[in-house]
Amino acid sequence: MKRVPAVGSRINVTTDGQQVDTAHLGFTTSPHEECAVEEAAQIAERLDGDDHTVVVLTLGPEESTEQLRYAASVGGTELALVVAEGGLDWDPQRTATAIAKAVRELESDGGEFDLILFGNESADGGNFQVGIRVAYTLGRPIVNGIKGIDVTEGGIVARRETDAGYEVYELETPCALGVKEGINLPRYPTMKGRLASRKAQIAAFDCAGDAVAGGQARQRLHRPPERASTTVMLGDSAAAAPAVVDLLDELGVL
Repeated sequence: MKRVPAVGSRINVTTDGQQVDTAHLGFTTSPHEECAVEEAAQIAERLDGDDHTVVVLTLGPEESTEQLRYAASVGGTELALVVAEGGLDWDPQRTATAIAKAVRELESDGGEFDLILFGNESADGGNFQVGIRVAYTLGRPIVNGIKGIDVTEGGIVARRETDAGYEVYELETPCALGVKEGINLPRYPTMKGRLASRKAQIAAFDCAGDAVAGGQARQRLHRPPERASTTVMLGDSAAAAPAVVDLLDELGVL
């Protein structure tokens, strides 16, 4: 999952054009990944939650513990933070390299994860790459754009929505999936969950030194120009009728 600026926030850029100015921003969990956490919790509950764990991992600054604890309040059973050093350009390849290393370290203690869920894409970068790169690095199959998941004796059945209906994929575990918003309706945390999340332990991984940057390089961030709209009153009586006709003619309606 990923910590991102709250959806709908006004995003400002630092004067050097290299970073987002976070001084007055609120943060939340990227919506696709929020649904991925919920889906993981539901799968664990259907399979008897006492025997299945939901490990929630994020890469980001120390402040990302806020989103991890929220995940713990809605079904996450173990939490992991890959600390992202400031000053580095965390492009998709660097991010995926660090996450894959952390996953391997987690699996060295408890065995391979049956299923790794990613958000289809993050709400801020929208690169559509990290999940695929991590799965490739780990040597596991992955399908993106998933809107339905069923666990079978033979593995995982995943459904991807298309204009003509659904594509159905059968994958053997261990595997990975990229989940889209709308696969479920994320639950709200209970007071009990909130209180328990405060005590949850967070495993920290420092993988920045092993994270290899890709060929992409950030040049500059900039805000798009503001779009100003104006309203022109054509009149409030029958005298405005000719102006209305002229406008419709200009728009090609007549």
